[in-house]
Amino acid sequence: MRSLLARKKSVILAGPPGVGKTFAAKRLAYSIMGVKDPSRVQMVQFHQSYSYEDFMMGYRPTETGGFTLTEGPFYRFCEKARADDTDRPYFFIIDEINRGNISKIFGELLMLIEADKRGQDLRLLYKNETFSVPTNVHIIGMMNTADRSLAVLDYALRRRFGFFEMTPGFHSAGFTRWQQDAGSPTLDRLVEVVIDLNKTIADDPALGQGFAIGHSFLSSPPEGATDDEWLYSVVEDELIPLLDEYWFDEPTTAEEWASRLRAAVA
Repeated sequence: MRSLLARKKSVILAGPPGVGKTFAAKRLAYSIMGVKDPSRVQMVQFHQSYSYEDFMMGYRPTETGGFTLTEGPFYRFCEKARADDTDRPYFFIIDEINRGNISKIFGELLMLIEADKRGQDLRLLYKNETFSVPTNVHIIGMMNTADRSLAVLDYALRRRFGFFEMTPGFHSAGFTRWQQDAGSPTLDRLVEVVIDLNKTIADDPALGQGFAIGHSFLSSPPEGATDDEWLYSVVEDELIPLLDEYWFDEPTTAEEWASRLRAAVA
């Protein structure tokens, strides 16, 4: 992941819900920095109405009835990184990157974010000046592969970003150690059921591995809650509604797995 970001300058962490994309994005940034410095990290979230004017710059109404040119978060972040005389790395993180209209949001920046185009100037749409994306700015996007409503990323964006696929980490050393330390029979039963569930999801031609259930669903107990209370809530409030959405046209399948999940936390 580090070598991919170093080479491409822009990466997308793609995966289903609960695989730890946000955690991985921040951890990647801090590992490259060599220190935890939140001042060099900024995070935004794309949505369907997000635009170039929100992201880069655009005219906004004033209290007096006029309009003023307002700089967006990406413009300000790039200028902040450019002013760093030590050329330290900066990281701009975009959550739900495929929720927005990418071409509309990035505009002329699509060319400037390419690794071999960093530092090259291009005249801005709303400002009579040139702009470049500094070489010390890294972009990390996060993409939810299980949201059917999201737009498919076009080729223009795909060739400018490196892609890193993230999968559930139930068998990872970190999760296994945490599960052992938890010492919860209920958690152990539920993990086994979810692993089996993910195999069914992966084999379903209408779904696939991009719709798997991530390990983060089962690794963040709220403070003060018992294991049984917390895991019951996860099953009823998060996992079963997700399965109802996945198998909206196969309610019998959704109910069969809902029964298995409920049995695990009973």
